[in-house]
Amino acid sequence: MSKVVVIGAGQAGSALVARLRKQGFDGNITLVGDEPVPPYQRPPLSKAYLLGEMEQERLYLRPASYYSDQNIDLRTGARAADIDADARTVSLPDGVVLPYDHLVLATGSTPRRLPAAIGGDLDGVFTVRTLADVDTMAPRFTAGAKVLIVGGGYIGLEAAAVARKLGLEVVLIEMADRILQRVAAPETSDYFRVLHQSHGVTLREGVGLSRLLGEDRVTGAELTNGERLEADFVIVGVGITPVTDLAEQAGIALENGIRTDSFGRTSDPAIWAAGDCASFPWNGTRIRLESVGNAIDQAECVADNIMGANVPYTAKPWFWSDQFDVKLQIAGLNTGYDTIVTRKTPEGASGSHTGGVVSFWYYRGETLLALDAMNDPRAYMVGKRLIEAGKSPAPSAVSDPATDLKDLLKA
Repeated sequence: MSKVVVIGAGQAGSALVARLRKQGFDGNITLVGDEPVPPYQRPPLSKAYLLGEMEQERLYLRPASYYSDQNIDLRTGARAADIDADARTVSLPDGVVLPYDHLVLATGSTPRRLPAAIGGDLDGVFTVRTLADVDTMAPRFTAGAKVLIVGGGYIGLEAAAVARKLGLEVVLIEMADRILQRVAAPETSDYFRVLHQSHGVTLREGVGLSRLLGEDRVTGAELTNGERLEADFVIVGVGITPVTDLAEQAGIALENGIRTDSFGRTSDPAIWAAGDCASFPWNGTRIRLESVGNAIDQAECVADNIMGANVPYTAKPWFWSDQFDVKLQIAGLNTGYDTIVTRKTPEGASGSHTGGVVSFWYYRGETLLALDAMNDPRAYMVGKRLIEAGKSPAPSAVSDPATDLKDLLKA
């Protein structure tokens, strides 16, 4: 009987084992996760869950009973210790050895942390990645508390929004010239700068962290411009890195993560990878996507290929972020854009970005690459379909508020 072992019980790992069973796989399945709880959603952690609007059980991707009902051996609180690629076995810390015919690495990613030399290991310094991270920091979110957020990406901005909703004093610092500089156009940065400032977030752009202050626990920070700030606690959101240590130990090829072919297979034909940890071919280049959509779609493709489908993975990048009363929806990848086309609906035509309905469309020459849609689900859905179909409407049509977006799909 065929044996599949999946290391990593996050979104990708959970999606993969569920897909195997749904597609009729009747072999042994073992899902190994290092956290003590069943697979759960990460995006609500820094939003609804931290706000107290979602209970822990509602985070679970499937009821805890699902895994036993589907004859899936879910091993929580178990960090895989070793892969013997020649013997095709995985060893766990308790001495259990799991044989496999197919091994899937869905090890995800881990947040970058501040160096201990500048205070990164002080009490009161947090990252936002796991349920335990959020449970540990949640008691600090009391009205009037002072929080310093390091990093102006989506994680930092989402944390800032929640903190302000709960009445905290928030200062966010971003070393780059503007928030979201790595991932979005200046127009999108401008939109969210105005949004956050209108809700009382203090932004420091173009300013880095020199060091955190305090003996055992953090009490403040010194910035690169010499400014000193008081802080009751600090949230660090400076990116994530793929978890590749097991793959490296097993001799598997790495390239910005665990290198896979278009089917999800690594350099070892018995080992596959999916989710945040996996890099794969895409449009003549190689990418790694950090998103829920990619984790699910890629994992399901790998599951199908384990069962012999032999179907290449076709990524359809999409992302989202919730901040205050704004839902940002992103379709496509904006790498290499040279033009931004702005579309405002009548609701968003007043010129104010705060809560406004607007979308920014990324073009390279005449080719539509991506779009950012703020509170505009219609623009997002149409743009996503256009990008996936390889269609590029004329920029003048996109920017004209009189254009019915659905007509763009007919061209």
